[in-house]
Amino acid sequence: MTKTIKPLLSEQLAPSVSLQHIRSCMQNPYPESLPFIGQQRAQSALDFALGMDLPGYNVFVMGEAATGRFTMVKEKLEAHSKSRPTPKEWLYVNNYEDHREPITMFMQPGESRKLADDVDAFLDEVVDTFPAAFDNPGYQRKKKSIDRDFDNKYNAALTAVEQMAVEKSVVMMEENGVVSFAPVINGKQLDDNEFAALDEQLQAQFYDSIDELEDGLIEALIELPRWKRESSEKLRKLKKTTIELATKPLLKALEHKYASHIGVIRYLKDLRVEIVEAVLDWLDDDSATSEDQKDDFDAKGMLTDFFAPNILIEYKEGAPAPVVYEPNPTFGNIFGKIEYESAQGSLITSYRSIQAGALHRANGGYLIMDADKVISSPQVWDGLKLSLKTHQIKNDLPYQDSSVGSSFTLKPQLIPMDVKIILLGSRDLYYTISEYDEEFGELFRVLSDFDYYLPSSDRLQYQFVSKVLDYCEQTLKCGLSAEALARLLKFSYRQAEHQSKLSARFADVLELVAEASYYTKQDGEDEIDAHHINEALVGKQYRTGQLSENMLSDIEEGHTLIATQGKAVGKVNGLTVLHIGDTSFGNPARITATVYAGSDGVIDVEREAELGKSIHSKGVMLLTGYLGNKYAQNFSLTLSANIAIEQSYGYIDGDSASLAELCGLVSAITQIPIEQSLALTGSINQHGEVQAVGGVNEKIEGFFKLCKIRGLTGKQGVIIPHSNLINLVLEDEVIEAIRTNKFQIYAVKDVDEALELLMGVPAGEPQNGVYSDGSINQRALTRLEKIAQVVNGEDKETTEEDE
Repeated sequence: MTKTIKPLLSEQLAPSVSLQHIRSCMQNPYPESLPFIGQQRAQSALDFALGMDLPGYNVFVMGEAATGRFTMVKEKLEAHSKSRPTPKEWLYVNNYEDHREPITMFMQPGESRKLADDVDAFLDEVVDTFPAAFDNPGYQRKKKSIDRDFDNKYNAALTAVEQMAVEKSVVMMEENGVVSFAPVINGKQLDDNEFAALDEQLQAQFYDSIDELEDGLIEALIELPRWKRESSEKLRKLKKTTIELATKPLLKALEHKYASHIGVIRYLKDLRVEIVEAVLDWLDDDSATSEDQKDDFDAKGMLTDFFAPNILIEYKEGAPAPVVYEPNPTFGNIFGKIEYESAQGSLITSYRSIQAGALHRANGGYLIMDADKVISSPQVWDGLKLSLKTHQIKNDLPYQDSSVGSSFTLKPQLIPMDVKIILLGSRDLYYTISEYDEEFGELFRVLSDFDYYLPSSDRLQYQFVSKVLDYCEQTLKCGLSAEALARLLKFSYRQAEHQSKLSARFADVLELVAEASYYTKQDGEDEIDAHHINEALVGKQYRTGQLSENMLSDIEEGHTLIATQGKAVGKVNGLTVLHIGDTSFGNPARITATVYAGSDGVIDVEREAELGKSIHSKGVMLLTGYLGNKYAQNFSLTLSANIAIEQSYGYIDGDSASLAELCGLVSAITQIPIEQSLALTGSINQHGEVQAVGGVNEKIEGFFKLCKIRGLTGKQGVIIPHSNLINLVLEDEVIEAIRTNKFQIYAVKDVDEALELLMGVPAGEPQNGVYSDGSINQRALTRLEKIAQVVNGEDKETTEEDE
């Protein structure tokens, strides 16, 4: 007789949710704030990292998206940042000795803006004062005195030459600074015609006199350049003195105000010297050659670009430490940028063009980034590690040489870095970085591990209900019924594929609630009910389910061969699950096996065709181990068998088809037909024990949909591993069909139980090493032994001896 394996009851197919408990939770919202739910291990690790102020205790938050990683990290950091002091503000000021190396300066929160405003007011005073200050009577008097000294020397030289000219009957003339000579006869200056009418001897005499006078003029004015230089130096000195006297009181007030800040005092000291030269070059009327130039000249802008501090980061007094999330961690966005502008075909820049990056904004606090985006750029990753090791913010652009070329570039002083880095990444990425980067473990000593699942408990359900209700009230502005909450809990169980665990992807729950609110509004209601949740699920399945519907349609139309009635030898219905985008669905697949005399062993057609990946190939290889251990204890296991998943043209991975493949193989060996109304999934080990597989819910529902299309007979069903019972969270439609005996689900622990269900024949228990006659195992053993004799020639020799 076959073992009595009863189908599962409807109560075993999904977790039970207490509506009474949900209503109790709704009446008494959770007393504490709930920024996130569960994840105690991750919270503990993050608290530890935030409490460690030593270098290297940066954090890698490991987990999948939508598990609340970012929400929890941000909430924790913002809470912890309130206990930390407000960071210093950082500025860049001009380095007047080398403009390529701007100087850093730090100030206390709120002081940078005050300094910038004070410097701006000072520059306004300078612009208002000059060049009007040069109109001061005292300045003009001294300027005239300098001009008079020059004029006296110049006039004295000319007077001496003029006296010589009178003695030689020559008149000296000066026009527009040009000195010339002309002959005089009888007190009259001769013009050219009159001079030409003179005799040659007199003309020659005048030529000689004029040449002599010109030589005398040159000798008299040989000191003229020195007189001009001395006059210009005196005038420049006078202007400098005037500028110093005008700016000294203004700077004195600033120096007194910032007397306790050494960096500002040094900056003002340099400004005191440079402002004098700047006024001389830019605000002196004598420096502009035309009115148009005066009108176009922006004196205030020039002074600001040369003297005003460049504030990188500023804070309000008493503000918490910064918490910065950088969604696009490029080199410039993290380490800052130096902007350039084009001038006469060249790129130019200045200390005022230095822009802060995420590390500057997070200095003294925390910086959150996505690990995959950081790792994708070697320059960013190497720069970040260098900054963490040197505790300075790297700021030399890796592409600066190639993009800027020979143009003017900057090398600003480095800013000390005090930032705790938090990277968000997947489990695979964490282990990959750890394996290939030896420095990673030293720089990121803390792992905050987010689990996929949350252990279901009354307290966790309490938090779940309160969080969803708060989201509906604050964001969606609508209510939620207890039945809808029960449906959401079941959805979370389904995501976790576990009857006692909720999914950690709480964001998906909120997304479903938001989509359900759409259907609620369509119905003109203000409370989300369970049927609205179902509508949202059906709507999403419809939007993304074209591929699954096409596959079912191909089966229904006969393009894909899948039988749900009758019996067949060597043919069995396997169950697969496809993951495409953000959707998963079950897809039945026919698995066939053929056996014949030979010594090729069990051949995996998928592997031979390079469609089967490693785990699937491993599952097929285990079949040989099972057959040898089960049947070939007294003879050599020798056979040729082919196993294939029919009409499969894509890559196949996973060992969940190994149970179905073994059943098809045993059917081909024993020639016992398999019931086609049953489909099965499960992996096996070499001892024939059936092991759990993934996607069991989608697989069951995929075969159920096919049977429903063809008509439920009550004999159709699915065989699953017994260890997968805890993973059952089936849709209500399937549960109802099972409750009314229109569909069946069986749970098996070993291969023999599956074979009995599929073939309706006892598997057979060994008695003294012998299986009972007519049992599946006895027929398999006999056939395998017969094949071994044929292949090894033993059967032929026995026949010849008999003859």
